[in-house]
Amino acid sequence: MASDAGWMEEIAKLKDEMIRAQEELAGERITVFAGGEAIKVVIDGQQRLHQVTISPQALIASQSDAQMLQDLLVLAINQAIEQSQSLAAERLQGLTGGMDLPGS
Repeated sequence: MASDAGWMEEIAKLKDEMIRAQEELAGERITVFAGGEAIKVVIDGQQRLHQVTISPQALIASQSDAQMLQDLLVLAINQAIEQSQSLAAERLQGLTGGMDLPGS
């Protein structure tokens, strides 16, 4: 039964490390630009959007081409989400590496 106690300690340690990693990811900021600097998106490591900035020039251009502005917004937000997901995967990847989990 000592191995069960050791395994439970490893699970508790992993849980603490996961919580700490999630807190760190919440504090990370990723900035993405689209259309040069027409659109700026700031997102954190937990895929929470913090800021969307549209340059005055992009707003003026959008008066004649709203679809261009919409496309740039979608592009920037999707890129920001992808980068945030990659950061999270990178940070969380190594947490279970050293554990001998049942079924693995």
